[in-house]
Amino acid sequence: MPVQVLRGSARVLKNSLPSYLQKVDFEHLQLGCDCANKYVQGTVVELQHITGRGNRTSFKTVLQESENSDSGTGTINTFMFGKLAEDCAKVTNQGDIMIVTGFSLAESNSENDKHCCQLEVSDEAGSIIYISSRSSRTAAGSETVAMPVSPKYTYTPLNRLKGGTVVNVYGAVKFFKPPYICKGTDFCSVITIVDQSNAKLICTLFNANKNALPEVYRNGDIVRFHRIKVSEFNGQLQGLSNCGFAALTFDGTIGAPLTPRSTSKLFTFTDEDKKTVENLRIWVASNFQNSAPSAKLSHIQQSMYFELTCQLVGKAKVDGSSYLLKVWDGTKCPFPSWKVLVKEDDLEGDGILINQLRNLTVDIVVYDNHVQLAKSLKVGSFIRMYNLHAKPQGLEGRSDISYIQFHLHGGTGYGRGIIVLPESYADVKELKAFLDSVEVTENECSEGASSSELEHTYGPLGSYMERCQQLSVTVLTDHQHFDTTALATIMNSRIPQPYRIRAKLTKFEPKKLYQSVKLHCPQCNLLAEVPDEAELDSLLQEASATCSNSDLLTTSFCEAVAWDTENKEQQRIVVHFVKHDDLLRKAEDGIILIEGGTRKDILKLSKIFKGIITVRSTEDNLMLLDLSAPFFWQENMQYYGCKRCSSPKAVSSLGSLVAQEDPSWEPTTISQALGVVPLQYVFLMKFTLDDGTGTLDVYLMDSGKFFQIPASKVLISNIFQEKMERIMDKFCPTDNTLDELPWLECFIKSYYVKDRLEEQLCYQIFDTTIAEDV
Repeated sequence: MPVQVLRGSARVLKNSLPSYLQKVDFEHLQLGCDCANKYVQGTVVELQHITGRGNRTSFKTVLQESENSDSGTGTINTFMFGKLAEDCAKVTNQGDIMIVTGFSLAESNSENDKHCCQLEVSDEAGSIIYISSRSSRTAAGSETVAMPVSPKYTYTPLNRLKGGTVVNVYGAVKFFKPPYICKGTDFCSVITIVDQSNAKLICTLFNANKNALPEVYRNGDIVRFHRIKVSEFNGQLQGLSNCGFAALTFDGTIGAPLTPRSTSKLFTFTDEDKKTVENLRIWVASNFQNSAPSAKLSHIQQSMYFELTCQLVGKAKVDGSSYLLKVWDGTKCPFPSWKVLVKEDDLEGDGILINQLRNLTVDIVVYDNHVQLAKSLKVGSFIRMYNLHAKPQGLEGRSDISYIQFHLHGGTGYGRGIIVLPESYADVKELKAFLDSVEVTENECSEGASSSELEHTYGPLGSYMERCQQLSVTVLTDHQHFDTTALATIMNSRIPQPYRIRAKLTKFEPKKLYQSVKLHCPQCNLLAEVPDEAELDSLLQEASATCSNSDLLTTSFCEAVAWDTENKEQQRIVVHFVKHDDLLRKAEDGIILIEGGTRKDILKLSKIFKGIITVRSTEDNLMLLDLSAPFFWQENMQYYGCKRCSSPKAVSSLGSLVAQEDPSWEPTTISQALGVVPLQYVFLMKFTLDDGTGTLDVYLMDSGKFFQIPASKVLISNIFQEKMERIMDKFCPTDNTLDELPWLECFIKSYYVKDRLEEQLCYQIFDTTIAEDV
C-alpha cells in the first residue's frame, strides 16, 4: 500500500520500516545523490490543498526535520502526484510524523524555499509514505505498538502483466538462483515464477542487503511480491525489484505450516492470502516436476548434478579460488570418494568428530564466486547446495578403480549456489532427527574398496583433478560435459561437428566495433549492412519522391493532417493518427503513419509518439515504403524487414489490430499484420584464437547472448558501445604477449560453406557468454 498509517511513536514508526532502508538527513540531500534504499523523516508543518485531477493530481507538504530545527535546510517541500497524492491528502494532518521512501530529488522551483531540492513521489515510482498521526501518538502513549491500517492489495495474474507497471503478484518458483554478489556490492537473485495461467515472469532482484531478497529454498516454493516493477526487454516481460519491494515466501508443500519467510518486519497476511497460497500449493503438486533432483549421498549416480541438503562438519582453504567443505547427511556414498589432502591445522572443525565420521563424510570443493560464502559458513550449520556435480575419476594406471569427486563449479548457471537453512525449516528438522539416530562406530570400514586402494584417493587438490575454476573470461551456457579439444586436432578434422575449446584471442575484426552490427534474416539467412544516417536520408527522400498521389488518402481508423515544410524542397508531410474506438490515443501511447518527412522529422516525432510507420500513397491505398528503409520507428530504434521473405500488405491490414480491445503496438505484431518478416540486429565478428597447438579463425554471429548486450542498442547508446569496448579490451588487450592474454572457453561448431565451386570449412561460436566478473 503506497500510504501506510501507523499508530505509535516515531520509534515504532521507524521499527516498521524494511531493515535495508537507511535514513538520510536533509542537509545531505543534493541533486544527483543516490536515493535508492534511503528514507527521509520529518514533521508535517504545512500542507496545501490538493490540486489537479487524475494523473496530474498533486499534493504538497512541508516537512521539518526536527521541531527545534533552526537550520537553513531544516525544512523541505514534498510533492506527491497521482493516486498517491489523493490517498495522502485524506490522512495527513499538521503535526504528523511522515517517512518518505522511493523519492526522487528535483531542483526547488521556488526562490523562497530554504532547501535547494524538493522531494517528488508517486505511485508509478513505487514510493511509499509512512504516517504517524499526532492524535494517535498522544492517545497511545509510549507503550504503543505498530498497528497499520490493514490495506487491501490487488494481485495481478501473470498473464495480464504489462510493461511499465508496478504490481503485486503471487506465483510458484519454477527456477531460481540463490543470492550472489554481482558487480559492485549488491546481491542479486534471479527467480522465475509461474501461476495457474501458465504464464511466467523472470524476476531479477537486487539489494545491498542479502536479507532483503526472497528466501527461496527450492523450486515449488510459493512467493508473494509486492511493488515489483514490470518492464519489457527483447519482447519479453521481466520483473525488477523496485523501491518499496517486499516479498513473502512459503513452503510449497501441501499441509506445510503457513509460516512466511518475510523480507520486512511489517506485513499483512489475510485469510484471502492463505487461500491463495493453498490453491497454488495444490496446483504445484499436480503440475511441477523437480528438474534438479534432490538426492541423499547414498542415492547418487556418477556424473549426476543434484541438490544436497547436509550438515557442515569441517572446512578449509585449498587455494585462492577454491575451498573445501566436509559434509554429511547420515547416509553413505556408494562409491569411494575423493579426499582432499589439507594440513590438519588448516581444517576447521571438531577433529574427533571429523575422524569418527570419516567414512560418512564427503569432501566438496567449491570454486570462485562460492568461496566467499563458503568461508563464512559456520561448522555445524545446515546447508543446501544446488547443481552439485558428482564427477567420476579414474586412478592413473588403474582402470579397474574409480572414485567420485564432488564439485560446486564457479558461476551461477543452472541455479548453482549455496544456502544456509534455518533450524526451524521442516527439512532441517527431519535431517537433524535422522542424524541423531545414526550410530557411528569409530572403526567402521569403507565398503567397496580395499584400504590400499583408498590410499590412492587421498592427495593434494591438483594431483589428479582437472581444474574447475572459472578462470576464463567466457563461460559455456551448455555442454559442460564435453571434453576440451585442442585446436590442432580440430584443424585436422574435416567432419562437421561441435567442439569445446580453450584458447586465447590474438586478433579480432572489425576493429571499429559498431561496424560489427549487421541485419540478419532468420528465415533466409540474409546478412545486410545497417544504413547510416546519410543512406537513411537518401532512402526517405527517394521514397517521398515516388509518392504520386496528391490527394489526401484516409482510412477508417486514421485521422490525417497535411502540411508543407518551409525548407528548400518544400516537401509535403502527411501524418495519419491511428484511432482506437474512434478516439485518438495519448501521444505517448499512440501510433502514427507518416508520408514524406526527413529522418530528422521522423526522429523528432518518435520522441513524442509510441511508434511511427513510414508509408507512401498510391492511387487508392497507403503502402509501406520500400523495405530498404525501416518499416517502423520507436524512439531511436529503427526496425527493418527482409525484402526476400516479406510480402508487404496495404496499411489497411492494420484494421484487424486496431479492432482489438487492447491492441499491442509492438514491432512483432505490426510486422505480422503488414506481412513483413523482420530482420534481427546481430553482431558479426571474426576471432583469431590460439591455444598453443594451432591458430583458428572462428566467427561470432549473435544477437546479444555472448556480450550480454543487445546488438540493436550498440548503434544508439554510447553506454553500450563503451561497455563493448571494455569487454574487447579485456579479451584482447594491446601490447600483451600470448602468455599474458586471458583464456576464452568456447563451444564452436564446424560447417561447410560453398564458395563458388569450392566448399570451405568454417567455424562459429555458440552457447558461450562472457563471465560474470568481466
